[in-house]
Amino acid sequence: MFFLLLFFLIISTLANPNVIKMTLPKSKNNEKTNKQLISLSVTEEKRFFLDKQEVPFDQLEKELLTKIGDNKEQAVVVRIPYNLQVQDLVDVLQIGVKNNLKFVIATSASK
Repeated sequence: MFFLLLFFLIISTLANPNVIKMTLPKSKNNEKTNKQLISLSVTEEKRFFLDKQEVPFDQLEKELLTKIGDNKEQAVVVRIPYNLQVQDLVDVLQIGVKNNLKFVIATSASK
């Protein structure tokens, strides 16, 4: 019984419900943080998700500002596949620049 409980505790700490699986760009330096972040994911089909909720691109700025509220210090983690065009990333980052938001691009560790 103890081992079953231990198994579920370990698995529950590894599961992250706000993540959409995708191949991220590689980086040599991979910093991790424990802060509460807003996840902005872009799929290869150019579908946009805010914390696993699909949002059309024309509504992305409005939904993002609603989710952030008054906390302009809250960071937004942008998860975008490595094989999308740079312009797709620029379109997303322009929302952050326009509204003075903190955006961070997620990467996976290079091996």
